[in-house]
Amino acid sequence: MRSYTQLPQQDPDDLDLVPPDPTEQTDFRLAGLRLFWLAAVLCCGGALFGYDSGVIGGVLTFESFARDFRYSPAEKTCVSSIAVGIQQAGALVGCFAVWPVTNRWGRRLAMMACSAVFCAGVILEVINSHSLALFYAGRVICGLGIGGSATVIPIYMAEMSPKESRARLGSCYQFTYTIGILVSYWIDYAIKFMPASPAQWQIPIALQLVPGALMGLGTSTLPESVRWLLAKGDHARAHSSLLWIRAASPSSPALSAEFTDMRQGLEQERAATANFHPRELLAGPNARRLLLAFGLFLAQQSTGATALAYFAPQFFSLLVGPSDSDSESTTPLLLTGIFGAIKVLSCLFFLLFLSDRFGRRPLLLSGAAAMSACMLATAAVLKSYPRAPASPGTPAESITPAAIATITLIYLDITAYNLSWGPLPWPCVSELFPTRIREPGVAVGVGAQWMFNFVWSFSTPFVLAKIKWATFLLFGGLDLLIVGFVWGCVLETRGKSLEEISALFEGDSRDSESRREAGCEAASNGDGDGDRSKDGSILHVEAGSASS
Repeated sequence: MRSYTQLPQQDPDDLDLVPPDPTEQTDFRLAGLRLFWLAAVLCCGGALFGYDSGVIGGVLTFESFARDFRYSPAEKTCVSSIAVGIQQAGALVGCFAVWPVTNRWGRRLAMMACSAVFCAGVILEVINSHSLALFYAGRVICGLGIGGSATVIPIYMAEMSPKESRARLGSCYQFTYTIGILVSYWIDYAIKFMPASPAQWQIPIALQLVPGALMGLGTSTLPESVRWLLAKGDHARAHSSLLWIRAASPSSPALSAEFTDMRQGLEQERAATANFHPRELLAGPNARRLLLAFGLFLAQQSTGATALAYFAPQFFSLLVGPSDSDSESTTPLLLTGIFGAIKVLSCLFFLLFLSDRFGRRPLLLSGAAAMSACMLATAAVLKSYPRAPASPGTPAESITPAAIATITLIYLDITAYNLSWGPLPWPCVSELFPTRIREPGVAVGVGAQWMFNFVWSFSTPFVLAKIKWATFLLFGGLDLLIVGFVWGCVLETRGKSLEEISALFEGDSRDSESRREAGCEAASNGDGDGDRSKDGSILHVEAGSASS
C-alpha cells in the first residue's frame, strides 16, 4: 500500500483553478479497502475497550489469582472494588489528559500513545509480583490508555469517514465493543478449567495486548486527520490525507468540493466559538443543557448495567446460590458468557432496527421502566426463595426454578438496557449543545460518565456483599426514579435541527405539556420518515465501559 505522502501533491489553494477531467475517476474499490482498513484499526480500540471491561470480573473469581496476590477471603470485596474502580479513575483522568496531546500533536500520534500506555499497563498487570500495589498501578495505567483512546478514536473516525458512512462506522465501533466483552467472558469461562496456576489468570489479562498492539501498529499506517491538519493550517498535508482516504485523483471535482466544504465548515466553527468563556456554560438555557447532560449519564450509570457488566460472575453466584466449592464453580462464568452473547445480539438489533426509527424519549422511558420491573421482580424472587448454603459433598450447583426465573429477568434487563440506555445518551447529549459550546458541553458529559462509572464500579462489591438481594431492589428503585427524570426533564430531539432544539431550550420548554407534545410527535413519526438532523444517527459509542 502506498504511503499517503507519496501521492501527487498540489497546492490546495489553487484547487478551484484545476479544470475538471471527466476521465479522472475515484477508485471506489481502493477507497472501500482503505476505509475498511481504517475501520478495522479503529475497531481494535473498541474491542480492546470491551475486552478489558469484561475480563477482570472473571479473573477476580480465580483461586489462583487470590493465592498469587496473597489476600484472604475477607479481603476479596476490597480487592474487587479497587481492581475495577481504580481503572475507571484512570480513565477519567485519561479522557481529559489526552486533549492537549491530540490538539498539539494530532489524533494519530495520540492514538498511538494511548496504545503504548495501555500495553505498558497490561505488562505490569501480568507480572506475577505478588504485589497488589503493582497490579493496581497497571490498572491505573491501562485506564489512562482506555480513557484517552475512547475519546480520540470517535473524533478521528468522524473527521476521516465520508458523511454517508459515518453512522455505520460509529455503529461498528460500538458493536466491536460488545464483541470484546463477549470474547472476554468466554475466555474467562474456558480458562476456569485450567489448573490453578499463575498462567490461569495471566493468560486472559495478557490477551489484552493483542487488540492493544494491533491498534497502535495499525494507526501508524493511517494518515493524520484532515480536519486537524486544516485547523493547524497545513493545507497540503490535509489535501494529501483526503486523497488517501478517498482514493481520488488530485483534480477530482468531488474531492475539491469536499475539501472546500471542510475548510468553510472549520472557518464557520471558529467564528461561532470565538471569544468563548467557560462561564457561558452556566448562563441561562446552557445551564439546563449542562444539567441534562450530567443527569443523562448519571442515570445511565445508575441503571445497574454497569455493575452487572463488571461483576456479572459475582451477581450470578448470588442468583444460583453458593456451592460447597466456589473456586470450582463454573456455572456463574457460563451464565456470564450467555449474558455477553445477549448483549451482542440486543446491540445488533438496536443498530439494525431501532437506532433512528423511534424517538429518544419513548425508548428511554420504556427502557427504564422495563429495567425497573426486572430488577424489582428479581429482588422479590430472591427475598421469597433464598438459597441455603450447600452441604459438603453435594453437587457444586443445582439451579432451582427460582434461580432460572431470576437469571431470565437479568437477561431481559440487559436486553432492555442495550435497546435504550446503553447507546442513546451519547446522541442525546451531542444534540443538546449548539456549536459554540458543544465541545466543552460534551466533555462535561463524558467526564460525568466516567465519574459515575467509577462510583458504581468501586461501590458495587461492597453493596453486593452488604445487602445481597436488596442490591436488585436498589437498582429497581433507581430505575423508577430515572423514569420520572426522563418524563419530566428529557426533551425529544430526534428529527429536529439544531436550531429547533435550541428553540426548545430557549422557549417555554419547561412546560411539561410541551415536552409531552414533543414526545408524542416524535412517537407518531416513529416510522423513520421525515426530515432528520445531521446528528440524528448514533455516531458515538459510550465512553463508559458498560454502556452498551
